[in-house]
Amino acid sequence: MPVNNSRLKGFFHLTVEERRKTIAEAANLTPEQAEALAACGELSEDAADRMIENVIGTMSLPVGVATNFVIDDSHYIIPFCLEESSVVAAASNMAKRCLKTGGFRTNNDQPVMIGQLQLLDVPDLDAAELAIGQASEELKQFCNDIPSRMIALGGGCKDIEMRQLESPMGPMLIVHLLVDCRDAMGANAVNTMAERVAPRLESLSGGRAHLRILSNLAAHRLAKVTATFTPEEMASDGSLEDGNKVIQGILEAQAFAEIDPFRAATHNKGIMNAISSVAMACGQDWRAIEAGCHAWASHERPHYTSMSKWERDVSGNLVGSMELPMAVGIVGGASKVHPAAQANLAILGVESAQELAGIMVCAGLAQNLGALRALSTNGIQAGHMKLHAKNMAVSAGAEGAEIEALAQRVQNHEGVRTQSLVEQWLGEMRQG
Repeated sequence: MPVNNSRLKGFFHLTVEERRKTIAEAANLTPEQAEALAACGELSEDAADRMIENVIGTMSLPVGVATNFVIDDSHYIIPFCLEESSVVAAASNMAKRCLKTGGFRTNNDQPVMIGQLQLLDVPDLDAAELAIGQASEELKQFCNDIPSRMIALGGGCKDIEMRQLESPMGPMLIVHLLVDCRDAMGANAVNTMAERVAPRLESLSGGRAHLRILSNLAAHRLAKVTATFTPEEMASDGSLEDGNKVIQGILEAQAFAEIDPFRAATHNKGIMNAISSVAMACGQDWRAIEAGCHAWASHERPHYTSMSKWERDVSGNLVGSMELPMAVGIVGGASKVHPAAQANLAILGVESAQELAGIMVCAGLAQNLGALRALSTNGIQAGHMKLHAKNMAVSAGAEGAEIEALAQRVQNHEGVRTQSLVEQWLGEMRQG
């Protein structure tokens, strides 16, 4: 279950241990889950060796939690796993700014994935398509005629679609198996079905089945979010005038991302800063999610464009919306192998893959707004550099008390901040 309250006042000022204790209590974590976080999410060598080949060690990234999220009337504390400063703070800040309008609202598709079969050397594409279509019920039954908990829970192959494509290698018939994966991401189940049904499709089409694999463009598995922000909540000073100015700047930045792929790439990277970070924290295949989201940004569109949409409603409020393919799971994979992933899923309290998908797009929309608001007001570096100052100090070689002192000087400096300048300041501090 989600937490009772995502508003954790003064959380930023606590020590790491105090924050961990606060989250463990709020999310009712088991001692083992809390210990997994305390151990910096490290895997044992035995566990790592079972996950991938040729293991020589493991790596760690920070895990932070975004607060203030109310999604579909429930409070969530959202774990992020990433190395980039300002992302968690920005998402938390923007989530707080839509609380007065009810927070985020989600509406997610059923968890349907696509299994693709590439049929080549088909003598008559139209006749093959007709034959497969007429046999679709039998083919679906064949796909589902295996011992499977997913199928027992109502999942399995639900439909079959076909597309004829021309290619430099000649014409091909592409068959899509639409598979409801329930609470799994579904890659193994979909691939198994595709390989199992291939001989039957060859017989029906007279062709040769070549590739048999899922698609990461999960166009039937969209997660959708909307949120409303008043001008007063968007303002720097709480005034309607300033809020309207900020909203206008955000809409102008959004227009840029919609028409220009160069801007859209960076705009969407900001969205994925949150989505991929939550995915990594929860043991998801974040590379598959990244691929699907970026593909969706150009799917059936004239060019690659913004993943998000921002507009002003009749009351003058800023309304954000987004729908993205979100192939996630809470059963199987790393989510059941990695102890820190299990702990982070427990912090979220999710009970279904669809719930997790909705949380992830909410985080992405919040992070997107944080970036757009910063760009439209003080510029992205103001907030980013404030949080990045300690990293610069450590990179310069600062130790102990030097880190805080040097970071404070970086923050107070009004000119251009460079790593060389920080190294110079450290040298001056040590000399004098």
